[in-house]
Amino acid sequence: MCCTKLTTFLALIILSASCNFGDKKIKQPTAEKKELVHYITSPAGTESSLPSLFTDKDKAILSWVDKVNDSMARLNYSHLIDGVWQQPKEIIQGADWFVNWADFPMITESNGNLLSHILKKSTKGTYSYDIKMNVLPKGELQWSRDLPLHTDGTESEHGFVTAMPYRESSFFITWLDGRNTGGAGHGNEHGGAMSLRAAEVAPDGTVSHEVMLDDRSCDCCQTTAAITNNGPVVLYRDRSDDEIRDISITRMVNGEWTSPESIYDDGWKIKGCPVNGPKADVMGNVLGVTWFTAANNEPKVKIAFSSDGGAHFDAPILISDQGPLGRVDIVMVDTDNAIVSWMEATKNDARLLAMKVTKSGKISAPIVVDSLGASRRSGFPQMGLVKNKVHFAWTDVTDEVTRIKTAYIMLESF
Repeated sequence: MCCTKLTTFLALIILSASCNFGDKKIKQPTAEKKELVHYITSPAGTESSLPSLFTDKDKAILSWVDKVNDSMARLNYSHLIDGVWQQPKEIIQGADWFVNWADFPMITESNGNLLSHILKKSTKGTYSYDIKMNVLPKGELQWSRDLPLHTDGTESEHGFVTAMPYRESSFFITWLDGRNTGGAGHGNEHGGAMSLRAAEVAPDGTVSHEVMLDDRSCDCCQTTAAITNNGPVVLYRDRSDDEIRDISITRMVNGEWTSPESIYDDGWKIKGCPVNGPKADVMGNVLGVTWFTAANNEPKVKIAFSSDGGAHFDAPILISDQGPLGRVDIVMVDTDNAIVSWMEATKNDARLLAMKVTKSGKISAPIVVDSLGASRRSGFPQMGLVKNKVHFAWTDVTDEVTRIKTAYIMLESF
């Protein structure tokens, strides 16, 4: 699902950042000051990438993809116990996956039940693949693998999954679905549009309540979702007939899904997918959403808060306009504060930054988590909150070798 049309555009972002990035006050570790970033020995070896980090108030689970050889990939996972990543365990491996820097496998937990997914090719074509789920019900020892999420049977694209705990022990899952494109191939304007769908998944992998949320969405940007006190909400990059690709929301209200609405009119008109979706988190009914936009050729990262579960949003707060690359994440700390992370270009490469933002618009000085490559190989960094620690996972690229790195920052450091 990833487009290749924006290479020049992203290069311009990096060049523009070289004149601006030094103007921002940045928190950096010094010899006189206790280090802000505490690195944790990663459970992943070399040739690992595509981290997915699940956290709740007292636990963290990390999944990632290992390159076994030129054709074989393996999905592993590990639990963080007492601050130490445990011995990796294999979920599944295969030689027929669609492995992509922006559309990667994920893992989540619901009351002791685990769910992960991979993208499995349905034909030899580049852009025809299905979402396959893997579930490990609580108390079971063996994963049930390669379970279908959708049963349309079309030779088309399916991916950009968001999954999270829902109800007592099930999962809420949303994804982009290409069944209406007629298998025309990625970027083919003569086919139908990519759609946004959602469903509920039981611990054993049974799918129910599948619904189409939007019949025309951006082709290849990550989806995000949250479970508010009012019910699930899904946020994603929409696509109008005029190629405006701003962030929209749809909400479940009294058992019915609302029509999609834009959360803010950025007016980003772009003929091609920017491969940069929003991220959301919620505390009760206070919803925080962060996203990247380059409307008017001005790259920015923003955040907006809603106090009523996404029905209305406050005016956006600017996080960065100094050469951001996007690749954002967010965690709500409480009903007044959030931590936002994003990637930003530097003179030579890029860095992963994080800062605290209040609903009133106050922002802290950004903290540099790490320097990393600006290329696609560095992927999408992950962030999550466990007790009083903000955890991070990202792909490091050194001498053309990729490896997952992990670290945390104490919440009080922001």
